[in-house]
Amino acid sequence: MSRCRWSCLIALLAASVGHAMAGDHIALVGGTLIDGLGAPPIQDSVVLIDGERITAIGTQSNLPVPSNYRVISTEGMSVLPGLWDMHVHLMLNGHSDYTHWDKTYLNRLADEIMPASAEQLLLAGVTSARDLGAPLEASLSTRQRIRDGIIPGPRLFISGPFIQKKPYPGTEAFRWGVADAKDARRKVQQLAAAGVDVIKLIDQDEMSDDEVAAVVDEAHQHQLPVVAHAHRPEEIRIGLKYGVDNFEHTGLATAPEYPDDVIRAIRERTAQMSKGPLFWTPTVEGLYNYDYVRDHPEALDNNCWQRGLKPDTIADIQQSIAHPEQIGYFQITPLRKVTLARKIEQLRQSGVVLMIGTDSGIPLKFHCQSTWNELDIWVRVMGISPMEAIRGATWWPAVMMKQTSDLGSISVGKYADIVAVKGDVLRYIDLLQRVDLVMKSGKVYKLDGAPVDTATATP
Repeated sequence: MSRCRWSCLIALLAASVGHAMAGDHIALVGGTLIDGLGAPPIQDSVVLIDGERITAIGTQSNLPVPSNYRVISTEGMSVLPGLWDMHVHLMLNGHSDYTHWDKTYLNRLADEIMPASAEQLLLAGVTSARDLGAPLEASLSTRQRIRDGIIPGPRLFISGPFIQKKPYPGTEAFRWGVADAKDARRKVQQLAAAGVDVIKLIDQDEMSDDEVAAVVDEAHQHQLPVVAHAHRPEEIRIGLKYGVDNFEHTGLATAPEYPDDVIRAIRERTAQMSKGPLFWTPTVEGLYNYDYVRDHPEALDNNCWQRGLKPDTIADIQQSIAHPEQIGYFQITPLRKVTLARKIEQLRQSGVVLMIGTDSGIPLKFHCQSTWNELDIWVRVMGISPMEAIRGATWWPAVMMKQTSDLGSISVGKYADIVAVKGDVLRYIDLLQRVDLVMKSGKVYKLDGAPVDTATATP
């Protein structure tokens, strides 16, 4: 068969799958609706969905369900916007040895690893995700196949490769170094031309001021936000100086808190209303829960993380995490754990907007488990209210990524990206570990706690 005939067949199959997955007319009836905007929950709610979008919201007493709508009961359930995870790594899936993983799986990222990670996230209730750091072509391909309905996954917002001063040996496929300010601009221009959604900057304290300024300025000229690491005080200082939009991680290793001058600089930035919020993705779950996972490794046996992976990949990951206590990645983590609450407190008092992000894919941290665990630590340990935590996983990410016209809340006219869980999630946030309903663009991917055949996306 000619190349043209193959491409035409693939296009027809993609179109037919997309048509078969159309949600048509669906009514979600009976649940407690948490809209993502912070409004009081709506009891006995009714949400009407026509195709991809929400057409009406009300209650069983004031919004009748038309006879041509398929009813999905949400009685006894919390209904909320599809979750966002603002820091995932689709190219990783919990393996403990990055050097081995990068060498072994680079050529399997696009066809196996990233699609598997995407589906695992979606079935965990993550309907939008920001993928930070992966080879450009694999990132673009995965995002496009999800958009075309060829593979299931969340709406992807991608950075492609990291931008840094010099890539670590063996990571050149997904870490781009810069020689000088002109080269920094060229690299950002290349990413912008390819169609990335965000620029990821790391180790910016190893770059010159001119290079950091060039990255941020060029990104902003292309209407791209800049996300930067906050592992070291100088990374934060130089990032604030040149206008980074979103910092990642709590950072600072075992230091008990952020230095006073850093906190003053953050407060000065958050006081400038004309610049909008300063966003921060603290990614605390992977650190806080490490020793629990080490001592209670039952979660590692949950085969949800194996979905979509080949047997040899699964075996390789299992072998690498057989002894969690020996993983070098977490060597000082128990010492860092005790600093997290204070750093979160400092950030909140300084006026930053916190968003849910997990670093999902790092050793021991799987895409099917990370997001709900982050929400749980925010609420149970960090003292953040369930409503604020949910907004950090729904509304604020949509604000940050300029998607509020379509996403971030359950509102008339927006995409029907909706999840539901049995019980009161505002009282028991960890109910999100068992998402019963997952809908994206009106298409049902999970119902009654079980994945739906994604070839038809109907029960």
